[in-house]
Amino acid sequence: MKRRNCGTGETGGLTAVSVSPRVGSRGRKLPHADPRLEGCGGGFIVADAVPAAEYLRNIRGNIGADRKVRVTGRRVGMDITWVTDRIAVGGGIWTAENMAAVSRAGITHIIDMQIEFDDTPLAGPRGIAVCWNPVDDDFEPKPPEVFARGVEFALAALEANGAKLFVHCAAGVHRAPMMALALLGVMGWTVEDAMDLIEARRPAADFAEVYVRSVEEFLNGRN
Repeated sequence: MKRRNCGTGETGGLTAVSVSPRVGSRGRKLPHADPRLEGCGGGFIVADAVPAAEYLRNIRGNIGADRKVRVTGRRVGMDITWVTDRIAVGGGIWTAENMAAVSRAGITHIIDMQIEFDDTPLAGPRGIAVCWNPVDDDFEPKPPEVFARGVEFALAALEANGAKLFVHCAAGVHRAPMMALALLGVMGWTVEDAMDLIEARRPAADFAEVYVRSVEEFLNGRN
């Protein structure tokens, strides 16, 4: 499990460009998608009905699968990783063309964690609801209000049949996985199991310890 105490943020400023997921130092591979759950936005998906422990056992058994992460110098098109059948994590959208790809993937709601860019003007014409929840990727503690805002939006969105949620930041490495971790925690996953799930689906995800502690404090405050 990857955790960092400090390091370089996802972006260096307002002109940051989203890049494709990178293979971590352990060179892990993505697990096979469940054959029962094909055709969801081009990413890997998992049924909500599968118990967390059983699902994670299946993932761990397939980490050695032959589907490797492609590494490219610059991402072309959208960077979307499905961590469940209705929740995806990824990188920045930036353009109307990419927003169209998000819409084609069936995504109806977005949590935009970027301080660099508000998706709302691009999403409006597509009928996609946006929660702009901007935070800096500065490796500083995040207040509970950040997670509460995103979780409230997500839970309300997922009440609708057919709704799908995309949680993203600039590169899908720190802030989006952090928000997804908080959401899964509210939905009943343990923090460790949720991190395992996100990392198995998206090897680029990197959980800084300060962000994990922020999520844990938010979850503990809800109890």
